Amino acid sequence: MMTLDEITVVDLTQNVAGPYCTQLLGDFGASVIKIERPDGGDDVRRFAPLWHGEAAPYLSYNRNKQSVCVDISHSRGREIVRRLAREADVFVHSMKPGSAESHGFSYEQLRDENPRLIYACISGFGEKGPLRNLPGYDPLGQAYSGIISVNGHPGSPPARVVVPIIDMGSGLWLFTGILAALLERNRTGKGAKVTTSLLETGVTWTTLLIMNYQATGQVPGPAGSASPAAAPYEAFRTRDDSWVLIAAGNDRLFSRLCNVLGCASLSVDPRFASNPDRVARRDELHELLESVTQRYSTDELIDLLREAEVPASRINTIDQVFADEHVNALGMFPPVLPGFRIPEMKLVEIPVSINGQKSAKRIMPPRLGEHTDIVLRNAGYSSEDLQALRKEKIIN
Repeated sequence: MMTLDEITVVDLTQNVAGPYCTQLLGDFGASVIKIERPDGGDDVRRFAPLWHGEAAPYLSYNRNKQSVCVDISHSRGREIVRRLAREADVFVHSMKPGSAESHGFSYEQLRDENPRLIYACISGFGEKGPLRNLPGYDPLGQAYSGIISVNGHPGSPPARVVVPIIDMGSGLWLFTGILAALLERNRTGKGAKVTTSLLETGVTWTTLLIMNYQATGQVPGPAGSASPAAAPYEAFRTRDDSWVLIAAGNDRLFSRLCNVLGCASLSVDPRFASNPDRVARRDELHELLESVTQRYSTDELIDLLREAEVPASRINTIDQVFADEHVNALGMFPPVLPGFRIPEMKLVEIPVSINGQKSAKRIMPPRLGEHTDIVLRNAGYSSEDLQALRKEKIIN
């Protein structure tokens, strides 16, 4: 599935959002050159937890890349990056607005040297507006976009989604924009500038809630496991003090649920006649249904509901997901290539297959500066050049 195998990417990103974008490009076959600072590289290399002396978060978002250490605070370091960009197809950075320009990496500057370049950038709050210069991190995006305001349970302290949905979502949106720009370049021969931000991604994720607010005038708040659009569509307690998520989001499924639980009268009760009725009386309905689900163990309830073709799932913990037979049958945790420095590590696959094949997985997450010499030699630097640059601590 090397669909991008002729594409070269210069990656000037760190943390999560940008690296996730460029990892996706690498997963689909692109050659990704990750530019890192000589004094420690990507900040994520120092995130917790450490595994065999390496940061698990770094390992999560940096496979299929080459690591090149360049000090871009030095003019000769910046020239190295521009030289690589002149031969690249895609240039990705996550500098705050104005910083790329001050380093000589503006869209206009790089476009003049490479008119076919796809220039992609990701920021915290976007390139316009009064907050454009503020730094951006996933929890800030969740807070400012309203996601935290609807997460968790009523009356509880604010809770963010632990999965970095803003970071990874922003990386995914930038990846999508890059693909669209590459398609357009095939037609016109010209490059383009692609931008996104963590805040824009967060607001996009609240599409349903913003539409509901416009329709009702009511400000949504935390709803636990429930959906604002359907009921019963939430977690119900079982006999073994565990939970089963039931998603009976239409009249047919609600009737099937009531029948299999032995409370068929609820399916014809006028209080719950339609989905809007059930949503309006969610708490009342939940109490009635949970009085029945608590008679069953989790396994018994799952078997019962699946036999009746009512959508339901236990709420798995991460270790259960990692060991799950079905998840592994989908190939979501393939082993690393032979000879990798952490042999017991398994990757987390992308959720897309083309002709039955997922990502290429050509290169494991690189050590800091692992590919500096080979990449710069390919760019035309001689051994003497590399020796001089290393002596001046411009590369590492």
